[in-house]
Amino acid sequence: MAKQRRVFEQGHHRKFLVVVDESSEVESALFYAALRISHTSGRLLLLYVIEPQEYQHWAGIRQVQLEEETNKAKALFRLMRRKLNNAGFEALEHEEVILEGNKSEQIVKLIEDDEDVAILVLGASTDPKGPGPLVSSIGSGQMAGNFNVPITIVPGNLGLEDLKAFA
Repeated sequence: MAKQRRVFEQGHHRKFLVVVDESSEVESALFYAALRISHTSGRLLLLYVIEPQEYQHWAGIRQVQLEEETNKAKALFRLMRRKLNNAGFEALEHEEVILEGNKSEQIVKLIEDDEDVAILVLGASTDPKGPGPLVSSIGSGQMAGNFNVPITIVPGNLGLEDLKAFA
């Protein structure tokens, strides 16, 4: 059974979850979430998932990969904060989380563990091949229907000015 959301109880804050990676559509999801938070209150929860690489035969190689990915996650978090600050969202409260494992599974786990997560915001790729692997797996793969919060999928071609009309 899904955990009851407690976002409007005393001591809790509604969180908008944005999955951070190096894709261009992340910026659309980030700005959409920031705009919604600025209009309706809440906090931004940035998630970076370190996905294990295949053929990790030695612990030393795995440790090096984890360190490199952690450094990359921290750099992406700094970049996202800089983008938010440059767009006028300096006061936006946010959290940063780094998890390790399958991306879709870790998103589900974080939502289950954090009863303040109220909405998942994803950016859809503008690639003609499809909306991207994460949006595809959540929308139609084995992960479809496993979320106990609403999901907003933001077109990746929308910039901040475009998004101001929607959020």
